[in-house]
Amino acid sequence: MNTTKNYKLAQTKQLREETNVIAFSRASPSPYKDLDFPLNVYAHAMLLQEGKADYLHYGLFQNGKTDLPTAQQFSTDLVISRLPPPRCRILEVGIGLGTTFSLLSRLGYDVQGITPDAQQIAHIQKYLGDQIPVTCQRLEEFSADAESFDVMLFQESAQYVEPLVIFNKAMDFLPMSGSLLIIDEFALKRVETSAERLHLLDDMVTQAKRFGFELVEQLDLSEMALPTLDYLLCMTAIHRQRLIYDLHLSEAQLAQLDESNRAYQKKYTSGQFGYGLLHFRKKTRPKWRLRLLEQNQAPEMLALFEKTFNHAMSPATWKWKYGSESGREIGIWRDHQLIAHYGGIGRDILLFGEPQTAVQIGDVMVDASERGILIRKGPFYLMASTFLERFIGFGKPYLIGFGFPNERAMKVAERLGLYAEVGRMTEFAWQPLPKLPKWGTRLHPVENSDDDWAINAVNECWRQMVSDLQEAIVCIRDWHYLQRRYLNHPNQHYQVAAVKNRFGEKIHGVLVMRHDADGCEIVDIIAPLAKIPLLVTHARRLGGIAGGKRLTCRITENFAAHFAATGGVQQSLNIRIPANAWSYGPKPDTLRNCWWLMSGDMDFR
Repeated sequence: MNTTKNYKLAQTKQLREETNVIAFSRASPSPYKDLDFPLNVYAHAMLLQEGKADYLHYGLFQNGKTDLPTAQQFSTDLVISRLPPPRCRILEVGIGLGTTFSLLSRLGYDVQGITPDAQQIAHIQKYLGDQIPVTCQRLEEFSADAESFDVMLFQESAQYVEPLVIFNKAMDFLPMSGSLLIIDEFALKRVETSAERLHLLDDMVTQAKRFGFELVEQLDLSEMALPTLDYLLCMTAIHRQRLIYDLHLSEAQLAQLDESNRAYQKKYTSGQFGYGLLHFRKKTRPKWRLRLLEQNQAPEMLALFEKTFNHAMSPATWKWKYGSESGREIGIWRDHQLIAHYGGIGRDILLFGEPQTAVQIGDVMVDASERGILIRKGPFYLMASTFLERFIGFGKPYLIGFGFPNERAMKVAERLGLYAEVGRMTEFAWQPLPKLPKWGTRLHPVENSDDDWAINAVNECWRQMVSDLQEAIVCIRDWHYLQRRYLNHPNQHYQVAAVKNRFGEKIHGVLVMRHDADGCEIVDIIAPLAKIPLLVTHARRLGGIAGGKRLTCRITENFAAHFAATGGVQQSLNIRIPANAWSYGPKPDTLRNCWWLMSGDMDFR
């Protein structure tokens, strides 16, 4: 094995000495000006510093050497040494400047390259010819026959692709024992509250195993890669004016790039970021296939929903819930049949007064034929754990998650280590009041229009409510949310009314009511907490006007005292509030009994 690797490396070195695939004179105009920023900066800086630019990826420095081109070539040689002998079939995902692609082709490999960057394609075709098998495509859209490749290679491109896409495509394109080879930056731990781009290394390894891949080799190359950042900072400092002039950049752009590289240096030094090589081999074909749900798969989800809950969800409601960029859905397929679904709806929140993001888990369902394996790493476990790893916690799109499972479902999730309980829901009920007017205050309808008074009134009530909930967690309830959530609902009609002084414009709060055959419900309240009794009184009047038999309201138990003072009858509900206990994020103890949640948060009826 070592003899084969040494021969391969020697052959690679010989080819490199015979031909320089992409080399440029220092005096030539920059061929990189059309590449996306900051790739144009890195390539042109290399041209100015070294006289050529072969690669756009990190170098791996060894034995105190400070030559970036040599360090970059060492990285490529390391990857090539892990490949089977030619003529194995390779799909290179992300081809940079085409140097690795060219070397592999000259070594006798059958290589197909893809990149979503049209400028990179144009650059490569200019120097390697327009007949080379390289296409301008994202991996998500790329298709090929089953088992078309022996190796899928990601040389610093995996960080830009959703891991579930990587593993699904590898499962489709690779034969049994085929290789998935990744060399890239990774997050080694999560500490940031805002989203980070790099995939968490531990999660990548775990998810690969769920897809039937075994880990053949894992190398930590962080210390060897770190000098690359020093090199880049030095090059942009030395050639600053030429970079600005030749690439038509601003000083601010380069300053921002330098700041980003210095931030990366700190994260590498602290152990937050790292650089590594992962070599996976396809070992088994899993019984279930885990995928992100695509828009064209909505009919499958809707069919599973109706089968599970015995009532239909309209396509318009599905689009309203999950159609925006904030929606996330994971599905599980067995034999091309969707058998489970786990959805998340993005919510803007205030976490102890600070803006943050959360995701509301909903529409969790598993086909009845698969529920017998609900606990022992069955479909629910696969969906929930993967969703938490991908989307919730430090450095993820959503810092925290919440939902409304019943006690049985909560116990299952707790037993699996996925959730921890941080709250419960309770319900209050009142008798409606006669429709006689209340002397000091009156109701003002709020409709979906450009009514400046209504917009300002809702936002003012929300500002006052925020001041009372500085020590709580609450989903944003401004005009934008009220309009989307209630006034623009595709199927359900809500009654929205402001409570204001009978004489004058002083606003006390906003009520959102839902009426049905059983009575009426306070779905939402936007008001300072001291005004809750007044708003409940008006809600009881609305119940009387509508002819309802009872008025109800659901609220988290930790805020029940504000409603108990109104004389309602309180009843516990079999509804729990979970928090993420699986991935790195705020500890559940810090979130316990802090949520303000009402019926309008519970589901999106």
